[in-house]
Amino acid sequence: MKILYFAWIREKTRIGEETVDVPDDILTARDLVAWLHGRDEGFAAAFADEALVRVAVNQEYATLDEPVSQGDEVAFFPPVTGG
Repeated sequence: MKILYFAWIREKTRIGEETVDVPDDILTARDLVAWLHGRDEGFAAAFADEALVRVAVNQEYATLDEPVSQGDEVAFFPPVTGG
């Protein structure tokens, strides 16, 4: 799975992009967030409040309940504001 991190999420994780093999029990974007949260302190800080994290799966905006699989591209970013 290719995972992309943007804005302050990238700053906290110290990674912009990575390709990982996720465990078989990762079925949704929410499962992925929980798994990432447990990786280290930076990931724990980035994913401490899932209400502040938006997700796209295969370049389409999605909810955290969106199914994900090994071949997907998943991007995490903060809420976007207009102006």
